Amino acid sequence: MNRSLIPLVLVGLTGLAEAAVVVKPVPYEIDGQAFEGRLIYDDALSSPRPGLLMVPDWLGVTDNSVKQAALVAGEKYVVFMADMYGKAIRPANAEEASAAAGAVRADRALMRKRAQAAVEVLKEQADQVALDTDKLGAIGFCFGGGAVLELARSGAPLKGFVSFHGNLDTPNPADAQNIKAPVLVLHGADDPSVPPAQVDGFIAEMKAAKTDWQLVSYGGAVHSFTNPLANVPGRNAYHPLVAGRAYQAMDDLFDEVFAAQ
Repeated sequence: MNRSLIPLVLVGLTGLAEAAVVVKPVPYEIDGQAFEGRLIYDDALSSPRPGLLMVPDWLGVTDNSVKQAALVAGEKYVVFMADMYGKAIRPANAEEASAAAGAVRADRALMRKRAQAAVEVLKEQADQVALDTDKLGAIGFCFGGGAVLELARSGAPLKGFVSFHGNLDTPNPADAQNIKAPVLVLHGADDPSVPPAQVDGFIAEMKAAKTDWQLVSYGGAVHSFTNPLANVPGRNAYHPLVAGRAYQAMDDLFDEVFAAQ
């Protein structure tokens, strides 16, 4: 899928079946609580593909996040979108999303546990789709980007971690020493939600851990630059040019780490 045509592609996904994209609800449980993620892939392909765990933004499992996952999947990946809140919690607006995301962000052990559980659910999908379970990575957007970084800090045995306009802070920076694979942060240089002090703290954390990391700071981009629905100038705004560059950077990293297998 040509990600240089992001606006056109997202419009086309109003009819996902036309693009051979399959979206399957995947129920699962964590400690007896019901969760439901989404498995997204192109069913026109039969060869095993790498798998990506995707943690969506603070609105969670939505039609918009499914379109984003389909865009990511293209012909390259099988994507499993994690449910970080539980099936009963589906935020309908920013206020509800803030409450749901805030509760999980306030408990990083819980955040890591739910992300780790979603990785296991992704692996289990090899029974449903041609999935190469030796080639797994994780990506996240906004709230989800921060969750993916916590997953990396937990020592998850994946091949790469990518955060799109995600929060970079953590209460336990020393945990970065647990990171087992390359980390790529795709950041809007003018993002007011992730100020320079937070960026500096992340850089110091990565340097101290001596991990394999990259931070790409895109000039003129703010928060949510990959989201076509983001339209608050100066705060949350879609930037199609930067979005295309960021998706390419993601592909480049995963091409590198998966080829090393």
